Amino acid sequence: MIIMTGNELRNKFLQFFKSKDHLVLPSYPLIPENDPTLLLIGAGMAPFKPFFTGKMKPPQPRISTSQKCVRTGDIENVGRTARHHTFFEMLGNFSFGDYFKKEAIAWAWEFLTEQINLPKDKLWITIHTQDDEAYHIWLNDIGIPAERIVRLEDNFWEIGPGPCGPCSEIHIDLGEARGCGKDDCKVGCNCDRYLEIWNLVFTQYDRDEAGNYTPLAKKNIDTGAGLERIASVLQNKPSNFETDLLFPMIEHTAQVANVTYGQLPKTDVSLKVIADHARSMTVMIADGILPSNEGRGYVLRRILRRAVRHGRLMGIEKPFLAPIVDIVAGIFAEPFPDLADRKEYIKKVIQLEEERFHTTLAQGLELLTGHINTLRQAEKNTLDGATGFKLYDTYGFPWELTQEILADYDMELDKTGFDLAMKEQRERARAARTDVESKVILPDLSQLATDKLSVKENAETAKLVLLAKEGNVVNEIHDGEEVLIILDVTPFHAEGGGQVGDIGQITGAMGKAEVLQTRKLPDGTTYQLGIVTEGFLKAGEAVALTVDGSRRRAVARNHTATHLLHAALKTVLGDHVNQAGSQVGPDRLRFDFSHFEAVTPQQQTELEAIVNKVILDNLHVGIIETTQDVAKEMGATALFGEKYGDQVRVVMVDNFSRELCGGTHVGSTAEIGLFRIVSEAGVGSGVRRIEAVTGFGAIELVKTHEQILSEVAMTLKTRPEDVNARIDTLLSRVKELEKEIAVQNTKLAKGVVDELVANCLQVGTLKIAAGQVEASDMDNLRNVADLVRDRIGDGVVVLGAVSDSKVNFVVMATKEAVAQGIHAGNIVKAAAKAAGGGGGGRADMAQAGGKEPEKAAEALKLAVEVAQSQVK
Repeated sequence: MIIMTGNELRNKFLQFFKSKDHLVLPSYPLIPENDPTLLLIGAGMAPFKPFFTGKMKPPQPRISTSQKCVRTGDIENVGRTARHHTFFEMLGNFSFGDYFKKEAIAWAWEFLTEQINLPKDKLWITIHTQDDEAYHIWLNDIGIPAERIVRLEDNFWEIGPGPCGPCSEIHIDLGEARGCGKDDCKVGCNCDRYLEIWNLVFTQYDRDEAGNYTPLAKKNIDTGAGLERIASVLQNKPSNFETDLLFPMIEHTAQVANVTYGQLPKTDVSLKVIADHARSMTVMIADGILPSNEGRGYVLRRILRRAVRHGRLMGIEKPFLAPIVDIVAGIFAEPFPDLADRKEYIKKVIQLEEERFHTTLAQGLELLTGHINTLRQAEKNTLDGATGFKLYDTYGFPWELTQEILADYDMELDKTGFDLAMKEQRERARAARTDVESKVILPDLSQLATDKLSVKENAETAKLVLLAKEGNVVNEIHDGEEVLIILDVTPFHAEGGGQVGDIGQITGAMGKAEVLQTRKLPDGTTYQLGIVTEGFLKAGEAVALTVDGSRRRAVARNHTATHLLHAALKTVLGDHVNQAGSQVGPDRLRFDFSHFEAVTPQQQTELEAIVNKVILDNLHVGIIETTQDVAKEMGATALFGEKYGDQVRVVMVDNFSRELCGGTHVGSTAEIGLFRIVSEAGVGSGVRRIEAVTGFGAIELVKTHEQILSEVAMTLKTRPEDVNARIDTLLSRVKELEKEIAVQNTKLAKGVVDELVANCLQVGTLKIAAGQVEASDMDNLRNVADLVRDRIGDGVVVLGAVSDSKVNFVVMATKEAVAQGIHAGNIVKAAAKAAGGGGGGRADMAQAGGKEPEKAAEALKLAVEVAQSQVK
């Protein structure tokens, strides 16, 4: 057996299969490409599903990879077993209609026994109960004794209808010390003695919906071998977590938590969880996933928050995850160099999310603990779903986290009740979003031949195919009535992709309608919403069409500008920037994008400069329709979350920008005229928003700014170009005057202090300094009192000041005065009450206010009397 690092093992595997004529490909991103059935890549074969099904031709019939994978189905076992992970690497070799069982088995055996020298007598084989072909290859060709070939019914791989087949696993016997100690311990036992390190899937059947299995004409091989598992064997470690692929994170976290790995089982679980989850979140963020409450983002958020919780279990109260990214990036520097390139961005995302979670976690944990104590007292073990949902909705607790914490106390969450509460909340949110405009009652369109309808941007005439009023199809629509219109051919562009729909007019022989909105049905049918402004329109008649061209051109300018802004953002901020939403109208554009901090004024200036240079360069804006594959080869950007068909529309701005888009655009960047950013702000976790204007909107903004500048210059009695210099001069003068005022205030205060000290009332060994002074606020009043107290020696200071139609009081007493019975809080309380107010405080210092400033003198006199009476 050869001792190897994880990186050496990975390279050894890939180079071995390269020598067997395999095309070695880099790992695919965790976000599946064109596969809505998968949330995340969770197996080495997942990116190659189109090749296995025959829908696409592979670049080569033999391929090998080390694939990044994320699975969370067994997340509760992470850290509790030797081999469960959320993130792992799957070593794989694949054959698409090329070699089959004989070669796959032989190469697996050759790699394990000759390349990394695993002991042959420690390797066990499992096969499907009916796979005699594999049995004879292992027995006769490889020479495995029959007693080490185990037939198992479970050795068959299938996921519903489609390609499937039997599989053969290779296990290594790690010795009795790693076993459960039972007499019947054998391959297939749940203990750690027999570790599966290799799985050969023989895809030789096609299963139909009825459950029938038909032999495939072209059989495939799907091999999966866990990098971490084999590394643990080669490095002679008791679990994957002690290998060089994970242990550096454990060591770092143990140091942060001031604990020692290997002493307490609970602590070890937390250290393992954090190490595993740190890898997962680092790779997920690098692949473009951001924390959210849905989909992949929710998986990331759940993993991150689970790691935070395990940190708190070890006493880590402050954010601690971001520095671990440096360690992960270092471990993966060779296979995934993009982690090092993007680690500062990854750390920022983690830091922001962790800080956000910390602000609510403590309160949520306190509440959950209270609920747990209540359940204990009531001798119950189920937390109701509504309470669990409140923890999720208000305090950001994933239900899985609540469930895990409850499990620590042998309790559970009423998941059915939680789901019901979630459903009700979504329905409330949906109802709240519904506005008057969206309450369109669609008529019955089942008889409409939608395949004969078309959209032609330059169409000037059409036929009224359908008219509807209040959800009912009608033959005529009259003046003043609202109408839904479907044309056989329409030039009106429908709302979609963030762009508003066209407006305009539809004119018939006897009437006219104003088009107020254009929309599209799920099947692609375009319809207009409007109101009849003259006469009447009849179904089936020919009409003239007029699109509001000025508005459409304004929309087109803003839409093309969003593409330019998107490209500019990637240039200025980095390739991590991706569009997260947009709204394009005639007056302005709004662009949301992934980024972790505010865009600085300097960066905004740079963005404007880049976009305006492209505008002035008068670049051609071209539009082509092609396949998704060709668009990808062209480097076109597909917007996350958008659904595209086989045929896509690519908008190209020379070599500056290429995006899939169905909206309206200008023919040349020069038509945009001018681009100006209006605002920049954060709108969500890791999402920023820029609002901007173009064309006439930008010109109006410039005019407005010029007018403001002119008015400021007039006020400052200078020219617009000299405003900055004039402001600097005035600010300098203001600072000088503030210094002079401060000097005068000091002199005045000194005079007041001198007068108060000179007029002190002597009561035994104490002095009482009292009086009404000028002070703009309570802070100034306290400052004067401090000065007087420092001057009188042993005694008490009682001051009042009228400000903004009220009176403030401050009483301060020295240590000796307090010893002789003075209590500042009681003194100020009496003064405030006399002036229509209230207050109190400590024995040595107190302050209060009154609503009747005209009684200030009377109140101060009373305060002095109270002070005198207190002296012992």
